[in-house]
Amino acid sequence: MSASSFLKALKAEGLTVVQVGDWRDHNRNHKGPWGPVHGVMIHHTVTKGSARTVDICRKGYEGLPGPLCHGVVTKDGRVHLVGYGRANHAGLGDDDVLRAVIAERALPRDNEANTDGNRHFYGFECENLGDGDDPWPAAQLEAIERAAAAVCRHHGWNERSVIGHLEWQPGKVDPRGFTMSSMRNRIRDRLK
Repeated sequence: MSASSFLKALKAEGLTVVQVGDWRDHNRNHKGPWGPVHGVMIHHTVTKGSARTVDICRKGYEGLPGPLCHGVVTKDGRVHLVGYGRANHAGLGDDDVLRAVIAERALPRDNEANTDGNRHFYGFECENLGDGDDPWPAAQLEAIERAAAAVCRHHGWNERSVIGHLEWQPGKVDPRGFTMSSMRNRIRDRLK
């Protein structure tokens, strides 16, 4: 999917989209290929404040240059596009999980980190402290659902192509505060 198609798909799903800087050309493609892309990965940011969160996800931080995702879903339900192409969001994860995503079947437990996820997943970082107490407003959960559904709809994928970072890489806990099972159910219903 081209950057223009990505933007069009998100808007067609009813999302409010904010384009940040040169997001279409802001990527880490010089570090390796992006694609084939097989799914969507959901994260939480461990940050507070939309402007700060978007800035960190666009620029990165010491030791992890941006972009850290393709879109940032803020508490108000807006999707801020910060990059397109390879992004530093997934890291190494489990090849068995990737095979399950490609086959759109139930996920195995992630127990190894041997496969480059930055190559194979669209990434959405979602503004949240990730402590299990920071609330997930209804508008934000709906935006996560719509953003993931938009990408799935474009590619002809079902909800099993959407995973959380915690399902990909051992030791990760994000997103924390809702279950990926409940989010996949929402995405499934939206795709019907």
